[in-house]
Formats: sequence, C-alpha cells, structure tokens
Amino acid sequence: MPRSGAEARRRLQQAALELYQERGFDRTTTAEIAARAGLNERTYFRHFADKREVLFDGQAELRDTLVHEVATAPDGPPLELLLHAFLRAKHILEENRDFSEPRCAVIAATPALRERELAKAATLTAAVAGALRLRGVPDRLAALAAQSGWAAFQQAAEEWIEDPGQSLGAYLRSAFDDLCTLSAAAAPQDRDRAGG
Repeated sequence: MPRSGAEARRRLQQAALELYQERGFDRTTTAEIAARAGLNERTYFRHFADKREVLFDGQAELRDTLVHEVATAPDGPPLELLLHAFLRAKHILEENRDFSEPRCAVIAATPALRERELAKAATLTAAVAGALRLRGVPDRLAALAAQSGWAAFQQAAEEWIEDPGQSLGAYLRSAFDDLCTLSAAAAPQDRDRAGG
C-alpha cells in the first residue's frame, strides 16, 4: 500500500493512463484503474470524482499559480503579465513531462476528455481574466488576453512535448512573441480598409 495520499494519486494516474492507452477510455472502469494501482475503488473516489478527473489533477494548481502570478507580477501590459505568469507556472508541466505526452494523446482520441479539457480551460481563462481585471485591465481586453495567453501556452506546451530540444520557457517566449507579431502585423490603416 502507498504510504501517502500523493503516492496513491500518482499510482492511480499512472494506472489510468496505461489502461486508457491499452483499452481506451470508454472501456476502462474506475475499479480496473484502482486494481491496476494496487488499491481499492473507494480509495480511487477519495482522490478523484470520476474517471475523467484522474487526467486533470494539476489543473487547479496551474490555475491558482497563474492567478497568483498575474496578481503579483511587476506592472506591464496584459500579455507581459501573462508571459510572466506562465513562465512562473511552467514547472507544473516540466515536473510531469513523462505523463504529459501520453496524456495528450489519450485526450485527443477521446471526445469526453476533450470536452472536459475545454471546460477546464474555460474555468482557467475566466480566473486569469479576473486576475487581469483586478490589475486594472478592462473586461473585454482581460478576457481576450487570457484566452490568447492560454492559446499561446498550449502551443508552446505542444511544441515542447514534440521537441524537447528547447526549454518550455523558450517555447513560451516564442509563442508570446508570435502573439505580439500578429497584433502588430496589421497597421491601423489596413484594419480600416478591411472593415470599410
């Protein structure tokens, strides 16, 4: 038996990932996950609400870290605040790299997990937008910045998982640079012509 709750969670996550890869999400039960981890199903439900949640364990920590880092970042424009926050939170992914790559593949292949991932992302971006609002960023810009920042983070994480030749921090800086390039690409007169 595992000596700590953290060890039990880790074993349950690993067992779930293995079974989802072998059998698929839909054909795996929580009892089977618990058995693979050497635990009982009651222990499973002490740690995770359902069989989807086992793959999203770090989301609350990521959200809370981002909100804290946005709140305490040095003054700057919204994207700069977000880059600072994501750089400070990147260790959450880095510490779980071996789990992240197969997890992404399982989620991509499973509609119920993609739906859960979208719901988690919406909750996270709403919390980050709230933190930006508290820093004085207007509502509309806060929401757009949070969603854009999350998209840049996801792109950076995918690139890092595919090619760990650079650090996650380097991919994050590159993705946020790309956001700035995109926003500067259309001069005001170009936007006026496009709209008129």
